[in-house]
Amino acid sequence: MTDALKRLSDEGVAIWLDDLSRKRITSGNLAELIDQQHVVGVTTNPSIFQKAISSGDGYEQQLADLAARKVTVEEALRMITTADVRDAADVLRPVFDATGGQDGRVSIEVDPRLAHNTKATIAEAKQLAWLVDRPNTFIKIPATKAGLPAITEVIGLGISVNVTLIFSLERYREVMDAYLAGLEKAKAAGLDLSKIRSVASFFVSRVDTEIDKRLDALGTAEAKDARGKAAVANARLAYEAYEEVFSSDRWLALDKAQANKQRPLWASTGVKDPAYKDTLYVDDLVAPGTVNTMPEATLNAVADHGQITGDAVRGTYEQARAELDAVEKLGISYDDVVQLLEDEGVEKFEASWNDLLKSTQAELERLAPSEG
Repeated sequence: MTDALKRLSDEGVAIWLDDLSRKRITSGNLAELIDQQHVVGVTTNPSIFQKAISSGDGYEQQLADLAARKVTVEEALRMITTADVRDAADVLRPVFDATGGQDGRVSIEVDPRLAHNTKATIAEAKQLAWLVDRPNTFIKIPATKAGLPAITEVIGLGISVNVTLIFSLERYREVMDAYLAGLEKAKAAGLDLSKIRSVASFFVSRVDTEIDKRLDALGTAEAKDARGKAAVANARLAYEAYEEVFSSDRWLALDKAQANKQRPLWASTGVKDPAYKDTLYVDDLVAPGTVNTMPEATLNAVADHGQITGDAVRGTYEQARAELDAVEKLGISYDDVVQLLEDEGVEKFEASWNDLLKSTQAELERLAPSEG
C-alpha cells in the first residue's frame, strides 16, 4: 500500500483526527493512529461528544460518581468532556514536544449556546483552559460576529485558539485580523508570543452540499457543470488570503517578536455526495502549512487510495475565482450561502449540545443513589 498519509504529511499538511471518545483513548486506538497513520492532532465538537457519550462506552463510572455528588448536568458534561480532552492531550504530548508546540493538539469547544455572546465566550474559554490545564489544548471559538472580539481577547490572554465555523472569505479575513489584534495585545502585555498558537477552521464539504442543492434546482447544463467545484475553490481562495495576510507588514512586526502564523485548517472534509471521490477534500487541498482534520472514514480512504501529487492550491487562484463566479452568474448568491451555513452550523452544534444535556441528565437521574 502506498503511504499517501506520509506523502500528505511530507507536503506540510498536518493530519488531525476529527473525532474523540473515551474508548478511542483507553483502547490504545488513538496512540495507534498517531503511530501508524501520521495523526498529529485531534478536534472535537458538540456533535462528536454527543455521539461518544451517548454510546455509553467508558462513561458509566464517572457518571455514577457525578450523580452521587449531585452536580448539575452542565457541570457533569464539562467534567466528562474535559477529562477526555486532557487524556487525549497526554497521549499527544510527545508530538507536541517533538514539533515545538505546533501539533500534538486537542481542541475543545466553548458551549455553542454562547456563540452570540462575547463576554460569556471569553469567560468560558478561560474556564476550559483552566479545567483542561494542558499546554497542548486549543479552545474552539466560533467565527460569529460576537466570536471575533472574543478571539482577540482570549489570544491576548495567551490562550491558544482554534477558530471554528468559518465559511466565507470575508469572515476568514476578519478572523485573521482578530488573531493579529490578539497577538498585539499579548505583546503589549509582555507575553511570550512563541507560546501562543492558533488555527482557523475553514469548512469545506458543507459549501458544496448547499450550492449543489441550488444548482440541482436550476437543472440546466451550466448548473450541472458547476457542481462539486465551489467548496474547493472557496478553500483555495482562503489560502490565497492567508498568504497575503501572513506576508503583510503588520504580520512581519509580530513575526520579529516570535509570533506563530495562524494555520488554515480544512474542516468538514468528509465527502457528503457519493458522486464525488471520497478523498476529494484532501487530495485537492494539499498546501504547506495547513491542517486537514478528517473523520476516520476519510483518513482510511486517504490511506488506501488518496492521490497526493504535491501542492494542489497555489497557482489555482484564477481558476477558483472563475468557478465561484460561474455559480454567482447562475443567480446563486455566495453571501447568502455562507451566511446560511454559519447560522446552520451554530444551530447544529447547539442542537447536539442540547441533546447531550438531555441524555446526560437522564443518565444522572438513572444512576443517582437512593436516599438514606
